[in-house]
Amino acid sequence: MGQYVSVKSEIGKLKRVMLHRPGMEMEHFTPRQMEEMLFDDIPWVSRMREEHDAFAEVLHNEGAEVVYIEDFLRDVFSVPEVSEKFVEELLNNEVRRDRQESRRFKELFLSSRPEVMAAYAICGIYPREIESKKEGLADYLPMEKNHFLHPLPNMYFARDSAAAVGTSMIPCCMNTSARYREAVLMSLILNNHPCFTGTMLLYNTERYQMPIEGGDILVLSNKVVAIGCSQRTSIQTVEYMARQILNMHLGFERVMAVHLPTERAFMHLDTVLTMVDPESFVVYPRVIDACAVVEMTRNPAENGCLVYTRYDDLRSALSSALCIKDVRMILSGGGDTRTAAREQWNDATNTLCVAPGRVIVYNRNEVTNRCLRQSGIETIEIEGSELVRGRGGPRCMSMPLLRK
Repeated sequence: MGQYVSVKSEIGKLKRVMLHRPGMEMEHFTPRQMEEMLFDDIPWVSRMREEHDAFAEVLHNEGAEVVYIEDFLRDVFSVPEVSEKFVEELLNNEVRRDRQESRRFKELFLSSRPEVMAAYAICGIYPREIESKKEGLADYLPMEKNHFLHPLPNMYFARDSAAAVGTSMIPCCMNTSARYREAVLMSLILNNHPCFTGTMLLYNTERYQMPIEGGDILVLSNKVVAIGCSQRTSIQTVEYMARQILNMHLGFERVMAVHLPTERAFMHLDTVLTMVDPESFVVYPRVIDACAVVEMTRNPAENGCLVYTRYDDLRSALSSALCIKDVRMILSGGGDTRTAAREQWNDATNTLCVAPGRVIVYNRNEVTNRCLRQSGIETIEIEGSELVRGRGGPRCMSMPLLRK
C-alpha cells in the first residue's frame, strides 16, 4: 500500500477523505441539550443523512476514496485490549458513575460486537440500556436520569478531531467537554489502526490537554502551515505545534499564527477563510482587519528556537506564505456587510477544495457562490439545509488524508 496520509496543500486533487455519516447520535439529544451540544436547532435527521450521503457521493465522483470513522472504530474495537482500555479510561475520565452502574456498563460494552461498541461510543447509552435486575436503593427510587454516556452529535464534523499535516497527523484536543470523546476516539484510531501504522503523531493528547481543533489548521503549501488562535485553539497550543512541525523534519519551514477574535462568528480559522486556488482565498470581510498574524520559523543556530515575525495585515501575511506578490481575496456576500453576515452564519467561506479552483459549497450561499464563479472558481453545490444546523460546512465535515 502506498502512502496513506499525505496532505501538503489545501487545494491539491483530493484522493482520500475521512467522514462520519450522522447516526443515531443525532436522535439522542433533545432541545434542552442543544446549547450544551453546540447546536442551534434540532436537525431533521433523515434529511440530514440524505444530504450527507449526497456529499459523500460528490466526493466519490470527484475521484476521492471515502472512508468512515465508524468503520475504523469497528476495526480497532475488534481488538480486546483496545476496547478494554477504552472502557476503563471512559469510566475514569468521563462517566464516573457508581460501582454497580459502571460494572453493568462495562459488561454491556465488552460483550457487544465491534460495530455495536462503535455505535455506543458515538451514539451514547441511556441508563435503561444498562439496567438489569434491581441491586440497590438507586434502582428503586425515581431519579432524574440523563444519558449514562452522552451522544456525540458534532461527530459529523470530522475535520476537528485530527488533521493531516504532510505525512503526519495531529490528534486534536477538543476545547468543549461535549466534544472531548471525539478526540479520544480519533486518537484510538490513529494509535491502533493498521492504516496509520508508521504515521508520526505530532501531539500527545494523553500528556497534554491544551486545546486545538482541526478547523484551525490550514496546510497552505508544502512549506507553510497556518494555525488559528481562536475560540477553540489556544495560543499556547499553537506555539507548541509550531515547534513540533518545524523541528520534526517534515519539510515545513514556516508556521503562521492567525489570531482571531474569540466569538462564534470566528469559531475556527476555516470558518472565516479557506483556500480555493493557488493564489486565492474566499474570506469573510470582517476578518481582514480583525486578526493579527505572526510567522514562526526555526532558528537552527539556537537548537530550533522559534523566531517571530509579525505582519501588518492578513493579506501581506498570506502573500508572503505563498511567495506571491498579492493574494486574491474573494469576499463572501460580495463584500456587502449584511449579506456576508447572513451567509457567514451558513458557512459561506467554509469551502472544501477537491482540486485547484474547484470547490464544494452549500447551495444556500447564493451571493458568495456567484462571486466565486465570477472569479473563475468552479463550484459544486450541495444541499445543506439540515447539515448546516450544527454550524459547519463542507470543509468542517471532511478530514482529507491524501491529496495529490
